[in-house]
Amino acid sequence: MASKMASCIFCKIIKGDIPCFKLFESDKTLAFLDINPLSRGHALVIPKFHGEKLTDIPDEDLTELLPVAKKLALATGAAEYNILQNNGAGAHQVVEHVHFHMIPKPNAQEGLGISWPQQPTDMDKLKALSEEIKSKM
Repeated sequence: MASKMASCIFCKIIKGDIPCFKLFESDKTLAFLDINPLSRGHALVIPKFHGEKLTDIPDEDLTELLPVAKKLALATGAAEYNILQNNGAGAHQVVEHVHFHMIPKPNAQEGLGISWPQQPTDMDKLKALSEEIKSKM
C-alpha cells in the first residue's frame, strides 16, 4: 500500500505536495474544489486515510464525509445536487483513493448526467436476495 500511497494524487494533495482549493480540513477529512468540474461548486470530499474503495476505509475515518458533503451543498446554495462515490474502474472510479463528489445540478446542461438502466425483476428472486444480503450484514 505504501507505493500506492506515494503515487496517489489525493495523498499528495493531503500532504501539501500538490496545491488545491481547500474548502474544509480536519484531522480525518479534506474537501476541495474539483479542478475538472461538471458545474460551479463541484467539490471532492476525501478521507485522509488512503484506501481505494469504501470498504477499505475504517468506519471511524468515514464519519465526517457525508456531513461535510452536506455542508458544501448548503454553502454552494445548490438547490439540486448529486453526491457521488464510485468504487473500482468498472464503476467509473478514476483516482484510486475514496472520494465523494458534491456536484451541483443547476440545469440540464451542467452537473452530473446519468443513465439508469433498470433491470426487470422477479419478486421471489428479490426476496431471496434480500435474505442473502441480510444474513451477511
